[in-house]
Amino acid sequence: MHLRFTPQAASSGDRAARALAASVLALAMGLVLAVPALAEAQLTSPLGEGAVAPPQGSGAGYHSPNSPFAPLTERSDVLPWSLLTAVKTKTEKNRILPVFGPNLLALNQKSQRVQGFMMPLDPGEKQKHFLISSVPLTCAFCLPGGPESMVEVHTKTPVRYSLEPVVVEGKFAVLADDPYGMYYRMSDAVAVK
Repeated sequence: MHLRFTPQAASSGDRAARALAASVLALAMGLVLAVPALAEAQLTSPLGEGAVAPPQGSGAGYHSPNSPFAPLTERSDVLPWSLLTAVKTKTEKNRILPVFGPNLLALNQKSQRVQGFMMPLDPGEKQKHFLISSVPLTCAFCLPGGPESMVEVHTKTPVRYSLEPVVVEGKFAVLADDPYGMYYRMSDAVAVK
């Protein structure tokens, strides 16, 4: 799209196009300035201090030290994200599929607990279908990590949305070939303390 700026009175369509161009330019400049900082970023949660950030779109995600939300605290009664994110992948017919180790396959179809940050999939204060992630959502349009850093959750009763970490318990499924690209799903879940 080419924009031509003239000193004549601009129509509302021209003003909208100029505003869009200015927004795109500002976004591009922000990305250019942010990339070096992201390249040097290190994970602070849940893999621990000193861990090297995995490629974007994979791994446990990046928990910014500037985040207003504290990283997840380790709990012995929930599945550790370090276990859930320890997934290899393979390419098959232009698709990337997970390859789960025996320790992950052993979790399949058993009751499990997961702790994380809610990402609502529907509007409203109470959610019955949402994603739970290892790191908080930093942008409404950005995923915090790869599919190994999220669990799709379907609850029996609605769970109140919270910006703070939540813990849910339910029937855990390990998904080898999900049409939506999910690696994990929890059904009949309930919120626990």
